[in-house]
Amino acid sequence: MTGRESHFQAVADAYQAVRRLPTLVVGVLAEGTLVWRGQAGAAADPATQYRIGSITKTMTGVLVMQCRDDGLLTLEDPLGDVVPESAYRAASLRQLLSHTSGMQSEPVGSWWERSPGVDFEQLSAANDVDRSVFAPGTTYHYSNLGFALLGEVVARLRGRPWQQVLAERLLGPLGMARTTYLPAPPYAEGWSVHHLRGTLTAEPARDTGAMAPAGQLWSTIDDLAILAGFLRSGNPAVLSSPSLAEMRRPVRDGYGLATMVAAHPGGQLVGHLGSMPGFQGSMLVDPRSGDGVVALTNATTGLDGVDLTHRLLGSVTPRPGPAWVPTAVVPEWAEELLGYWHWGNSAFEVRWHNGLLEFIDLARGRLAEQFTRRDGRLVGVAGYHAGEPLHVVRRPGPGDGADSVSHLECATFIYTRTPYDPAAPIPGGHPHP
Repeated sequence: MTGRESHFQAVADAYQAVRRLPTLVVGVLAEGTLVWRGQAGAAADPATQYRIGSITKTMTGVLVMQCRDDGLLTLEDPLGDVVPESAYRAASLRQLLSHTSGMQSEPVGSWWERSPGVDFEQLSAANDVDRSVFAPGTTYHYSNLGFALLGEVVARLRGRPWQQVLAERLLGPLGMARTTYLPAPPYAEGWSVHHLRGTLTAEPARDTGAMAPAGQLWSTIDDLAILAGFLRSGNPAVLSSPSLAEMRRPVRDGYGLATMVAAHPGGQLVGHLGSMPGFQGSMLVDPRSGDGVVALTNATTGLDGVDLTHRLLGSVTPRPGPAWVPTAVVPEWAEELLGYWHWGNSAFEVRWHNGLLEFIDLARGRLAEQFTRRDGRLVGVAGYHAGEPLHVVRRPGPGDGADSVSHLECATFIYTRTPYDPAAPIPGGHPHP
């Protein structure tokens, strides 16, 4: 493994551990070509499919631009020219592509990402009133509903379903054989991670129906690398370089036409981030150098694609440390201590992480203390309280004293569930190790 490859692996390992991701698969591009792929966390083959969420939007945007280049529409056309029954018929296609139409972020009804999908007729009927939150063209406001409408535009102009057009006019010509509407083995199972316990909960993987153009697809590191290379250089069989340059050009607030645009040392990153229940993804590339990163994980939260890209393409290599391992069972003694505590007015989050009780300093956003249970006592193993005993003080009560926790004591530090008045008497109770 070369020095640069060791850097990539160290960054991936550290990111998985800190962000508590069950698995993380990563690819790094140079000059628009995949030059390294790796994984962190539980064993994961980079050929495994993950759900890519809103990275789907970039592909829907390419299909709309193809329609424009084929003379089927102009970007200034109102949606009503193609979908006259929509309550958002006045929004222009350019506004929909750039999230500047002012329409609301989500469709009316239950949370579409976790609900069985409906067809377009049902989606349109449920959204038969314009619930825009901004005037058209005045601001950037991300809208999943807008891309469902763009998918319907493509379907009507091409005379066949959006997913069929996608396969014929983008996935096939680019050779993205492992990008599919529904998962195709091998594929990852999606999880959410309990914030305090570190346990896993399986997330649903719904067919989103008419909302599919906003975030339905499943893909792999290799296929997303192909898409990133295309987004940089183009492919005349799919879309011309000038049209891709138009997509990459920011319209407002770091967003172009179906592409996100972010700052990057020495350049600019374009592409998209994505999330669905149990999954997150990132596809970002510098159009000038072709350097970029694609990443996929099977956790609902925890991945910041821009941050991970900066770390991988940067020069700072993190120190090695243990991988994060999901919790199977939280010990009873630790369960009642999880949550939020205060030292004076300073807030700390206490969580269970890799078999340790951790105190996170919320004001500074960093790990402050770690404790373990040793010989029936809680003892600090890292931080200011390393080596010190942590006492769990309970409120006086009848019987064997198995009553509720009053506060925590470590040396002269007292932690309470609510901020306490320093001038008030020290909380009473009796310590248990």
